[in-house]
Amino acid sequence: MRLLSSLVAATLLVACPVFADGIQIKDAYARSSGHMAKSGAAFMVIENQGSTDDRLIAASAEFAKKVELHTHRESTDGVMQMVEVPEGFAVAAGQSHALARGGDHVMFMGLTRSLNQGDVLTVTLTFEKAGEMAIEVPVDLNR
Repeated sequence: MRLLSSLVAATLLVACPVFADGIQIKDAYARSSGHMAKSGAAFMVIENQGSTDDRLIAASAEFAKKVELHTHRESTDGVMQMVEVPEGFAVAAGQSHALARGGDHVMFMGLTRSLNQGDVLTVTLTFEKAGEMAIEVPVDLNR
Protein backbone atom coordinates (compact mmCIF):
# COMPACT_ATOMS: atom_id res chain seq x y z
CA MET A 1 0.00 0.00 0.00
CA ARG A 2 2.87 2.37 0.85
CA LEU A 3 4.45 1.74 -2.55
CA LEU A 4 1.14 2.46 -4.29
CA SER A 5 0.73 5.70 -2.31
CA SER A 6 4.28 6.75 -3.18
CA LEU A 7 3.74 6.01 -6.87
CA VAL A 8 0.46 7.96 -6.94
CA ALA A 9 2.10 10.91 -5.15
CA ALA A 10 5.07 10.86 -7.54
CA THR A 11 2.77 10.75 -10.56
CA LEU A 12 0.76 13.70 -9.28
CA LEU A 13 3.91 15.69 -8.57
CA VAL A 14 5.23 15.16 -12.07
CA ALA A 15 1.85 16.01 -13.56
CA CYS A 16 1.29 19.08 -11.34
CA PRO A 17 4.03 21.70 -11.76
CA VAL A 18 4.99 23.96 -8.84
CA PHE A 19 4.67 27.77 -9.20
CA ALA A 20 6.14 30.80 -7.35
CA ASP A 21 6.25 34.41 -8.62
CA GLY A 22 6.28 33.43 -12.28
CA ILE A 23 8.69 30.52 -11.72
CA GLN A 24 7.35 27.08 -12.59
CA ILE A 25 9.14 23.77 -11.92
CA LYS A 26 8.34 20.87 -14.24
CA ASP A 27 9.42 17.25 -14.60
CA ALA A 28 11.52 17.15 -11.41
CA TYR A 29 13.17 13.89 -10.39
CA ALA A 30 16.14 12.75 -8.30
CA ARG A 31 18.67 9.95 -8.57
CA SER A 32 21.50 8.46 -6.59
CA SER A 33 24.20 6.16 -7.84
CA GLY A 34 23.22 3.24 -5.60
CA HIS A 35 21.83 2.11 -2.25
CA MET A 36 24.98 3.07 -0.30
CA ALA A 37 25.63 6.27 -2.29
CA LYS A 38 26.88 9.34 -0.44
CA SER A 39 25.66 11.71 -3.15
CA GLY A 40 22.71 12.21 -5.46
CA ALA A 41 21.28 14.79 -7.82
CA ALA A 42 18.01 16.40 -8.86
CA PHE A 43 16.98 17.42 -12.34
CA MET A 44 14.07 19.55 -13.55
CA VAL A 45 12.99 22.24 -15.95
CA ILE A 46 12.71 25.76 -14.51
CA GLU A 47 10.35 28.00 -16.46
CA ASN A 48 10.23 31.74 -15.87
CA GLN A 49 6.77 32.84 -16.93
CA GLY A 50 7.28 36.25 -15.33
CA SER A 51 8.31 39.52 -16.95
CA THR A 52 11.68 39.79 -15.17
CA ASP A 53 14.81 37.68 -15.32
CA ASP A 54 15.53 35.55 -12.27
CA ARG A 55 18.27 33.21 -11.09
CA LEU A 56 18.34 29.99 -9.08
CA ILE A 57 21.00 30.85 -6.48
CA ALA A 58 20.79 28.03 -3.91
CA ALA A 59 19.09 24.82 -2.84
CA SER A 60 18.74 22.97 0.44
CA ALA A 61 17.46 19.61 1.66
CA GLU A 62 17.29 17.98 5.10
CA PHE A 63 18.48 14.59 3.77
CA ALA A 64 21.91 15.92 2.66
CA LYS A 65 24.71 17.54 4.64
CA LYS A 66 25.45 19.88 1.73
CA VAL A 67 23.53 20.93 -1.38
CA GLU A 68 25.16 22.80 -4.27
CA LEU A 69 24.31 23.89 -7.79
CA HIS A 70 26.63 22.02 -10.19
CA THR A 71 27.46 21.68 -13.85
CA HIS A 72 29.95 19.74 -15.98
CA ARG A 73 32.86 21.59 -17.55
CA GLU A 74 35.80 20.44 -19.62
CA SER A 75 39.18 20.94 -17.92
CA THR A 76 42.23 22.25 -19.77
CA ASP A 77 43.36 18.66 -20.37
CA GLY A 78 40.01 17.70 -21.95
CA VAL A 79 38.53 15.83 -18.97
CA MET A 80 34.92 16.53 -18.00
CA GLN A 81 34.60 17.58 -14.37
CA MET A 82 31.64 18.33 -12.15
CA VAL A 83 32.02 21.79 -10.59
CA GLU A 84 29.98 24.03 -8.33
CA VAL A 85 28.29 27.05 -9.93
CA PRO A 86 28.22 29.55 -7.04
CA GLU A 87 26.53 32.23 -9.16
CA GLY A 88 23.63 29.85 -9.89
CA PHE A 89 21.60 29.44 -13.03
CA ALA A 90 19.99 32.36 -14.85
CA VAL A 91 16.43 31.96 -16.10
CA ALA A 92 15.47 34.81 -18.42
CA ALA A 93 11.91 36.14 -18.44
CA GLY A 94 9.74 34.04 -20.73
CA GLN A 95 12.44 31.34 -21.01
CA SER A 96 13.29 28.02 -19.38
CA HIS A 97 16.46 26.43 -18.07
CA ALA A 98 16.81 22.62 -17.99
CA LEU A 99 18.72 20.93 -15.20
CA ALA A 100 19.60 17.63 -16.85
CA ARG A 101 21.97 14.68 -16.50
CA GLY A 102 25.39 15.55 -17.87
CA GLY A 103 24.72 19.29 -17.44
CA ASP A 104 23.42 21.66 -14.78
CA HIS A 105 21.88 19.99 -11.72
CA VAL A 106 21.23 20.23 -7.98
CA MET A 107 23.87 18.12 -6.19
CA PHE A 108 23.18 16.44 -2.83
CA MET A 109 26.36 15.58 -0.94
CA GLY A 110 26.68 13.64 2.30
CA LEU A 111 23.34 11.89 2.03
CA THR A 112 21.96 11.07 5.48
CA ARG A 113 19.71 8.34 4.04
CA SER A 114 19.43 6.35 0.86
CA LEU A 115 17.35 7.65 -2.05
CA ASN A 116 15.02 4.80 -2.96
CA GLN A 117 12.79 4.33 -5.98
CA GLY A 118 9.41 5.92 -5.28
CA ASP A 119 10.60 8.17 -2.42
CA VAL A 120 9.46 11.77 -2.57
CA LEU A 121 12.04 14.34 -1.39
CA THR A 122 11.41 17.88 -0.20
CA VAL A 123 13.93 20.29 -1.72
CA THR A 124 13.94 24.05 -1.18
CA LEU A 125 15.06 26.14 -4.16
CA THR A 126 16.09 29.76 -3.61
CA PHE A 127 15.68 32.26 -6.42
CA GLU A 128 17.22 35.72 -6.47
CA LYS A 129 13.83 37.43 -7.01
CA ALA A 130 11.12 34.80 -6.47
CA GLY A 131 12.64 33.76 -3.12
CA GLU A 132 12.33 30.32 -1.56
CA MET A 133 10.22 27.61 -3.11
CA ALA A 134 9.75 24.16 -1.54
CA ILE A 135 9.19 21.43 -4.11
CA GLU A 136 8.54 17.71 -3.89
CA VAL A 137 10.92 15.65 -6.02
CA PRO A 138 10.20 11.98 -6.74
CA VAL A 139 13.15 9.58 -6.80
CA ASP A 140 13.27 7.79 -10.13
CA LEU A 141 16.34 5.59 -10.44
CA ASN A 142 15.33 4.48 -13.95
CA ARG A 143 15.64 7.87 -15.66
